[in-house]
Amino acid sequence: MANYYDIDSILVEEEFVPVVFQKAINGVKIDESTEKGYVEQGSKTQLPFWLAHELHMRQAVSIGVPACFNQKARLEIQADAACVDLRSRCPYFYEFGCKLAPLCDKSIGLLLAYAFRIRYKEVLHKAHTTAFAAASKFLMLLTKEETYMYEAAQSSMAAFKKWRMGGPRLQRASILGRKRKLAE
Repeated sequence: MANYYDIDSILVEEEFVPVVFQKAINGVKIDESTEKGYVEQGSKTQLPFWLAHELHMRQAVSIGVPACFNQKARLEIQADAACVDLRSRCPYFYEFGCKLAPLCDKSIGLLLAYAFRIRYKEVLHKAHTTAFAAASKFLMLLTKEETYMYEAAQSSMAAFKKWRMGGPRLQRASILGRKRKLAE
C-alpha cells in the first residue's frame, strides 16, 4: 500500500512488455485498426506491465522479454556496464527488471545484479569527485534509481565536508540542560 501513490512505482508499471495471448478473449479490442471485437489465441502485442501482469496471473498471456533486457542489451552491459545508457532503454531499469524477472526470465536478476555492482562504484566515484558541469552529462546516462543514489552520495559528502570543516563536534541535547523537579 505504501507504493500505491508513489509516482515512480506507477511509471514503472507503465512500461510496455511483449505478450502472447494463451487464450482467445471476447469483447476486447487491442488494436484500433482491426474490426474484430476479440483477441485470438496466439496473438502477439505490447501491453503496459500492469495489464500484462494481471493477465499473466489469470494465465491469459505469457510475457516476453522487453528490448531493454534482450540479448543485445545484455551483451552491451556485460561488455562495459559503466558506459551503457540505461536511461534511454528504461528509466526504471532496476525496479522494472525486479518486477519482470519472476514472470518471464529469471536470468534478468543476474543481469541487474551485475549491472548494479559495476555501475554502483562508478556512480559513487563520480558523485564524490566530478564537477557540476561534467556531472550533468554523466547524469543523463543514469536510471532513476541511480540518480537518487548519486544525489544521496553528493548530499552525504556535502554533510561530511560541512561537519569536518567546522562547527561544534558534539552538541549537547536540549533535554540535558533542564533540571528535574524533585519528587515530593
